[in-house]
Amino acid sequence: MPLFITYASYSQSGVQGLMAKPENRAGAIQALLDKVGGRVVALYMTTGSNDIVLVSEAPDGSDTVAVGMAVAASGSIAKIETVRAWTGDEFAAIAQKAGSLTGAYSPPGS
Repeated sequence: MPLFITYASYSQSGVQGLMAKPENRAGAIQALLDKVGGRVVALYMTTGSNDIVLVSEAPDGSDTVAVGMAVAASGSIAKIETVRAWTGDEFAAIAQKAGSLTGAYSPPGS
């Protein structure tokens, strides 16, 4: 199953909610991923520009986007970004495919 990494930051109301009721949110996130056939691989609370780093598996990228949108719609998240992740071997195959396409694309103006 494809692997995704999600970076998110709590909104003011999200932080207020956590302070009012401190809890591990992994169960709530897993319950949402269950609805799209996904799973939490790892969940970290971080410092810096992101408060949350989620590593998850889901059948399709649209599933992870839908999960992110549902969480963002709650108002608890101010910023969210999900990216697809590949293993080194998977990315080597992508690079090989890209190499076979070199020269097949004509840039604008050429």
